Amino acid sequence: MNNSKNKLGLKITSPYILWSGLFIVIPLFLIVFFAFTKMEGGEYIFNLDNFKELMNPLYIKVFWRSIRLALISTILCLIIGYPTAYIISRTKASRQGTLLMLAIIPMWMNFLLRTYAWSAILGREGILNTILTTIGLQPVNILYTDLAVMLGMVYNFLPFMILPIYTVLSKMDHDLINAAKDLGANGIQVFYKIIFPLSMPGVASGITMVFMPAVSTFVISKLLGGGQFMLIGNLIEQQFMSVGDWHFGSAISLFMMLVILITMAIMNKFSDESDKEGGGLLL
Repeated sequence: MNNSKNKLGLKITSPYILWSGLFIVIPLFLIVFFAFTKMEGGEYIFNLDNFKELMNPLYIKVFWRSIRLALISTILCLIIGYPTAYIISRTKASRQGTLLMLAIIPMWMNFLLRTYAWSAILGREGILNTILTTIGLQPVNILYTDLAVMLGMVYNFLPFMILPIYTVLSKMDHDLINAAKDLGANGIQVFYKIIFPLSMPGVASGITMVFMPAVSTFVISKLLGGGQFMLIGNLIEQQFMSVGDWHFGSAISLFMMLVILITMAIMNKFSDESDKEGGGLLL
């Protein structure tokens, strides 16, 4: 009986195992292999020069710019996304689906088209400058700047912040909120003593889901940055597609994976501590 169950389980999971092996395990193995090797005399030899090259001040500047823009964009998404998720979760149940759909409608459109749309909005003769000149103001030069890249990140990744926070807030036990109000807590106290601590798992998930694609993006920086500067994603694309240095490109990829894993570990720690402590009301 157990053997038949094991065989059935193997048949069910085999497509997933095959898929994971082909598109996760093997590519990851190749990245690690190329990152720690160099081609010399037609042979691959173990070498750490790829990681030493990462210490070049030029690349450190690229890493810092990528992490800085991703962090700022993540913070902006949190500032915008949390109130949005809270408002949606507090509306009538019959309207929540409609409001949530409005928040995620941009995701239905192709990622490239959404980013190209910002080029039309922020360009010198774009919609924004047309409106400014019409009302008698001077045009602004936003396209091909850090601000344009951050706007593109916030616009594209904001739904990833709203959805997990809304999910947590919509499932929150409102008896805790009512109990806090009965004990004399005002609206502000209820929020930062009860609601926000209990919503931390959603906040942690949202931060992770926004920061990961933001720090690794190359399309947004290429289209809205105009090639004026380079981010980690652009550097990796350049090494693989233009330069052909798979070894250094793999080393950069491993570095980026390390940054993302550290971020996920930090967010998981905050989420676990929030689950253990819960919300506490100190009156």
